Amino acid sequence: MSSAQSHFQTAPPSGGIWYSLNRLLFVLIALVVAMICAYRFLPEVSKRRDQQTRVDVLKGEVERERQFLVRNLRIEELLKHDPEYVGLVARDRLDLMKDGETIYRIEAPKPDKTRMRLNH
Repeated sequence: MSSAQSHFQTAPPSGGIWYSLNRLLFVLIALVVAMICAYRFLPEVSKRRDQQTRVDVLKGEVERERQFLVRNLRIEELLKHDPEYVGLVARDRLDLMKDGETIYRIEAPKPDKTRMRLNH
């Protein structure tokens, strides 16, 4: 090795225990700073998570309402332009039937009242 190359090589730190303590102190300071930053942003992260949950719930409600709107628009269109459908709905609501017509009703099961509770 030339004398120029040996001049630029760094010698291992010879501080002994003080060097190790300085490194440990630096690591502890870095950890404290990181913990302060995390503690400061933790409420923001939980707030963001709550907002995202609320957005997802509202998107679900919007989709249900959109499906409800499409269904009602279809029914409205049928009531305006399809006399056979109007007759069917009228007979169903008035509980009437044509000669030779058989009506099958499928009703949703009634809710079990023992399972219903008030949540306060």
